[in-house]
Amino acid sequence: MNTKQFPARLHLLIAKNNDNGIVIRRGPSKQVCILAWDRSRNTFTVSQWLKGRIYERRSDISPSGKYWIYFAMNGKWQSEAKGSWTAIARAPWLKAIELLPKGDCWQGGGLFLDDQTYWLNGCHESLLTTKEIARNKSYQPKNQYGGECLNVYFNRLQRDGWNLTTDWKQGQWHLPTIFDKKLLHGWKIKKICHAQVDSPPGKGCYWDEHELHNQNGEILTKPKWEWADWVDNALVFAEDGCLYKLTIESFNDLSEAQLLHDFNSYKFENRQAPY
Repeated sequence: MNTKQFPARLHLLIAKNNDNGIVIRRGPSKQVCILAWDRSRNTFTVSQWLKGRIYERRSDISPSGKYWIYFAMNGKWQSEAKGSWTAIARAPWLKAIELLPKGDCWQGGGLFLDDQTYWLNGCHESLLTTKEIARNKSYQPKNQYGGECLNVYFNRLQRDGWNLTTDWKQGQWHLPTIFDKKLLHGWKIKKICHAQVDSPPGKGCYWDEHELHNQNGEILTKPKWEWADWVDNALVFAEDGCLYKLTIESFNDLSEAQLLHDFNSYKFENRQAPY
């Protein structure tokens, strides 16, 4: 039996128009913790846990940070939610204000088009609705990337300023898809997105690594950065269950990485949403 313990796995959603963010913390593999990140004070607050899986690459946060959309699976296929579902909730909570049962793990999740409307990825049933937000049934993303995580994730990346630098074709397994984003002083970050069935230990079938490039041609490989983005004029990244940031000092100089938070020690607890 493999008893090796892996660090918590982290993925972040960053609100565009305020100082809020959501941390999706996975670990152990069938438990997920959602935390609020107040970026103005750099505080992290646990909201709720789920015994199951949240597909972070099919999730999104509204520009104001008031709502978020996520796709989840707990395998309770005879339940009202049919074992897997897309939910819209008041960030950073899990309790749905709009609940859309799916019943399988194809498609699911979606993207916010603005603070009041969202696009839903694929066909769902409807169990709970709200007047706070509305689904745009006519919208379709410009690009299509299959029936799982990548269709939401790759469209979200491009919406948020990442440039697709490689061709993508349906069924493109084992060939990484690469995005980049320009930073300060000629620096560029590359996000190398893997999709494979025989992923390394501790990784899912979808996993990312990163590189930093400067204008002198120097390349800094960051294979352990599982998430990274330009946030509040700093480069923020997740590595080994911890969140760090560094600043770009000049065309060839980076600051030392500063630890923002260590997420490894969290344990499951039952918590209720305040609504």
